Amino acid sequence: MADAALSHAPQPKGATGVLVLADGHVAWGRGFGAVGEAVGEVCFNTAMTGYQEVMTDPSYAAQIVTFTFPHIGNVGVNDEDCESLVEGAVGCVVREDVTAPSSFRASGGFDDWLKARGRIGLAGIDTRALTRRIRLSGAPIAVIAHDPGGNFDIPALVARARGWPGLEGMDLARIVSRTAQEEWEGGVWSLGAGYAPSPDDPRPHVVAIDYGAKDNIFRNLVQAGARVTVVPAQTPLDDILAMEPAGVFLSNGPGDPAATGVYAVPVIQGLLARDVPIFGICLGHQMLGIAAGATTAKMHQGHRGANHPVKRLSDGVVEITSMNHGFAVDNASLPDNVIETHVSLFDGSNCGIAVRGKRAFGVQYHPEASPGPQDSFYLFERFVGMLG
Repeated sequence: MADAALSHAPQPKGATGVLVLADGHVAWGRGFGAVGEAVGEVCFNTAMTGYQEVMTDPSYAAQIVTFTFPHIGNVGVNDEDCESLVEGAVGCVVREDVTAPSSFRASGGFDDWLKARGRIGLAGIDTRALTRRIRLSGAPIAVIAHDPGGNFDIPALVARARGWPGLEGMDLARIVSRTAQEEWEGGVWSLGAGYAPSPDDPRPHVVAIDYGAKDNIFRNLVQAGARVTVVPAQTPLDDILAMEPAGVFLSNGPGDPAATGVYAVPVIQGLLARDVPIFGICLGHQMLGIAAGATTAKMHQGHRGANHPVKRLSDGVVEITSMNHGFAVDNASLPDNVIETHVSLFDGSNCGIAVRGKRAFGVQYHPEASPGPQDSFYLFERFVGMLG
């Protein structure tokens, strides 16, 4: 990797933003969005669209997203494409400066939108070099900072990055989860019509545990034929059972699954013991894996983007999927009572499981696909079909 991209070089003229890695490497650029500084793990996302959904996905909590697609912000933002009221990533790194929005759906610009949400942007970075560094050395800890006057205390920023403990052992689900029970309303979005209204026909009741959920997951459950109640991450088993759910959904979310599992796994094991149908996505998939006897591990660089090929082992079909995870179920740790159903064609890592003798399954990827491919909507229909 060239020193010009990430180096110890002095601050160039006009630099109003900086990314400072814990190892002391520095990337100078042009700040936008909020003024200030934030610390987190640097990851990269390969999607060509959907940056607003990415930045509002709670699974990106405590992370700085490097977008490999160079033109981020060019279609602006709108009120319909947020995935959660809980903000996700603490900042983003992009190649080109953000331009004025050029989409008929735009209601504002990316710069002002980030500023209003206290999220920092950094443009003018060699994102290819940064992505290569992550691929070779793993996801680093860094501080992203923006000061219009260009005043930065680099040694202090390095110290802050080095003092951050990292995502391993960190339970973030309880921070980004809803704090109160909610009856979900509304279905999927369509151009010209917005979000579909809530149906009023009788439907099987799904209790969705929110570990940091993307709202489009709940819309897809409604589209597949369910009625959804969303509950906080730390909701006790007895409270869930008192709702008499036909099934329980385990959402995506940020942080270390082993840390979240301290309170989540006993609840899931109680549901498994009662043969309640369960469907998990991303962190929820990992929670199900731990509850069934498997372990999880932090990945070298993680999977993040809207173009990940996953092989379905039952018939060999390859699904193009949307992913966002830095931890994975260790497929070597799967006990005899767990069937591996899907694997990544990038690295062979686990992407799906089913529990033998139970109506319980999970996938590592995001079948709600907003944004992204729609190859995997069948999983929502499979789950709702179990509810009977």
